[in-house]
Amino acid sequence: MTACGIMTRVPPPPTEALRRAAASLGALDWIRIAVLVLGLVFVATGLLPADTARSSVGRIAPLLLFLFSVIILAELTKEAGVFDAIAQRMAKAGRGNYAALFLLCVAFASLTTVFLNLDTTAVLLTPVMLVLAARARIATLPLAMTTVWLANTASLLLPVSNLTNLLAADRVALETRAFAARMWVPQLAVLAVTMVLLWVFYWRRRMRGEETYDPPAPVPVQDRVLFSATGAACLLFIAAILAGVHTGIQLGVAATAAAVVAVVAFAVRDRSVLRPALIPWQLMVFVTGLFLVVPTLERFGLDDAMRALIGDDGGTAGAVRAAFSGAGLSNVLNNLPAYVAGESAVPASNKDQLLSLLIGTNVGPVITPWGSLATLLWFEWCRRWDVRVPMRTFVLAGSALAVAGSAAAVGALLLTG
Repeated sequence: MTACGIMTRVPPPPTEALRRAAASLGALDWIRIAVLVLGLVFVATGLLPADTARSSVGRIAPLLLFLFSVIILAELTKEAGVFDAIAQRMAKAGRGNYAALFLLCVAFASLTTVFLNLDTTAVLLTPVMLVLAARARIATLPLAMTTVWLANTASLLLPVSNLTNLLAADRVALETRAFAARMWVPQLAVLAVTMVLLWVFYWRRRMRGEETYDPPAPVPVQDRVLFSATGAACLLFIAAILAGVHTGIQLGVAATAAAVVAVVAFAVRDRSVLRPALIPWQLMVFVTGLFLVVPTLERFGLDDAMRALIGDDGGTAGAVRAAFSGAGLSNVLNNLPAYVAGESAVPASNKDQLLSLLIGTNVGPVITPWGSLATLLWFEWCRRWDVRVPMRTFVLAGSALAVAGSAAAVGALLLTG
């Protein structure tokens, strides 16, 4: 209290602020921090040479810029109501018909994954789908599973769709259009498998519980300027991709430019949204930690183990082995380290084998909650919304998708090679 009797707010001491910050961290946050700390310990103790660490982190630096920018862009786009408006129009367009709503949800989740990255789908589209389910009074699990499965299986088409794609595109020397030309048939093949299994396991009448649904009442857009500006920023980013931007640096610059447009719009119209929570530090910490831990494991046996699993056959057998080795390791560890470890085991000349490994590490991580970062983020959203995910069905259905989807995509890749 001041001399005039006016109450003043005293900030908490630094130790108290740190205690509150630590208390706000969830289990997944502590896992991400632990991965980074473990990587730093490997560097500090010499288990990972400093030169190797710098090379590994330098490789992903442009990708981290891309990830940082695209998540902020997508978060601000969601805050402006763009995703909600699309979801509402989707439900209205379905006119109470579940089959129509199913096709629209598949298209929405697929396009978001293709152009804005699978982690964006997991982080931002999941809550949109859950809100849509609540407003339309329909079962949440079909919409939730559509999001997480397509976040993984729709991530084959473009380099931007997945961080593993960006790494593979450089290795096989394919620009955006060439990459898409090589992967569009495998992408269609795995989407077909995904749609069939989604309907069988989660969308058919007995699973969803209702014959029809009532489209929710439309919610008006709060700020047309922000809505238009963020929508235009997303279109700007997509246009840059279609124009042929393909390297990590170029994609990072394109995503940053689009994010700046959205940030400026909010700085003018609603600065309260521009808070530190927008920064995707969890993803940055986790990815950086992985790229320190995995090279260390490679030096102590992981590299040899992957060579034994994958082999050096550039034909059909080698492609199949690469895909299923990548899928299997993704569900044991995570798809990012699985791809990085597998990449070093594939001879540089075996491009189809490398792309098959990519298919396995993109499509395969749908069996375990930790298979991909997108799946981890999705589970966190489900926990927050009290969505019950039956683990037995999740694992069994995910196993069917991982096997059938990977096989279909690899077969399409080899047939069109």
